[in-house]
Amino acid sequence: MKISSLLLAVGALCSTPIVSAQSVPARTENISFQNEVQLGITRGLAYLKAQQKPEGHWSNDEHPALTALPLMAFHQDPQGAYRAGKQEFLQRGYNFIRSNAQADGGIYVRGLSNYNTALSLVALLYAGLPQDEALVTKARAFIIGQQAKGMLNESLNGGIGYGPNGVSPKRQHPDLDNTLVSLEALRTYQAAHPTAEAIAKDDLDWSAAIEFISRTQNLPATNPKSSATEADKGGFVYYPGFSNADPSEGPRALRSYGSMSYAGLLSFIFADLKKDDSRVVAAVEWLTKSYTVEENPGLGQAGLYYYYHLMSKGLSAAGISQLQLADGKKVAWAPVLARKILDLQKGDGSWANETGRWMEKDPVLATCYCVLSLEILANQH
Repeated sequence: MKISSLLLAVGALCSTPIVSAQSVPARTENISFQNEVQLGITRGLAYLKAQQKPEGHWSNDEHPALTALPLMAFHQDPQGAYRAGKQEFLQRGYNFIRSNAQADGGIYVRGLSNYNTALSLVALLYAGLPQDEALVTKARAFIIGQQAKGMLNESLNGGIGYGPNGVSPKRQHPDLDNTLVSLEALRTYQAAHPTAEAIAKDDLDWSAAIEFISRTQNLPATNPKSSATEADKGGFVYYPGFSNADPSEGPRALRSYGSMSYAGLLSFIFADLKKDDSRVVAAVEWLTKSYTVEENPGLGQAGLYYYYHLMSKGLSAAGISQLQLADGKKVAWAPVLARKILDLQKGDGSWANETGRWMEKDPVLATCYCVLSLEILANQH
């Protein structure tokens, strides 16, 4: 099965859409804007191509994920120029990822083993080359093996973290973001191997994963340990008992924030929760009332470009073309977000966040997030 985008994988997996879509008609007046979006993508990809190191990697050679993201961005170009992956510079990128395959099945150098493996797996699956079959199958098994069970803190069971060789204590246990990228990788593998026997056995404990995701949601009805305020109800935090929007741990209300709330919605989608599930309904309600393209709600400018990436991916995967705001107005969020991203593009085709949290000052990382977002948004007009 050929994989052309994350959304195709989601569509193949969700028998009932999370939210029914109101399709955006293909009007003549949209053509000019579509061209602007494609130009932004093309300029961003040109910048990324120029940043590749001679060894084939991008940014930091200790993190294959930072090479996987540009490879995914090139593959997703709506014009399809890079989809076959035959260009020499792309081959150098894929070879770099392959060179970091470890004996345990992971794809990493030293730290953040699960995160690097998950993104590298998706990039290789997009390429869809037969020569990678053994590698991607081992990578899938590695990710499944990272699912937590028997944790001293039982609230962490079912989730997935950075891996056993994380670089700090907070990175040695499950979190919502790593759980999301892991579920995406596993579902992308499933979409590429719809009849593989390996899917039916030695699979992830999906029920346990759903329970973990639910414990990151500020929703007392399904997460008894949540003491969410009305403002935070339905949103998500980084892991049970900890929010990056309020970094003090403890048994009190933890603030929901934008990027992880989209991560929570997407995780539920990958886990096949239906649109009328109370957790999905509450997530959409929080994201709707918190809608903005000016900041990452709860965190300001921190993680802004990752927020854009998860917003475009989450609302598209959920089939939502319009959001009805508290004042009753409906907003077609896709063109608004696309225009905001294009306005922030620099003269050389790149993006970079002036706030350095989560490495977003790295123009390669920020540009990947924005190009991937525009590639999704290009299909929304």
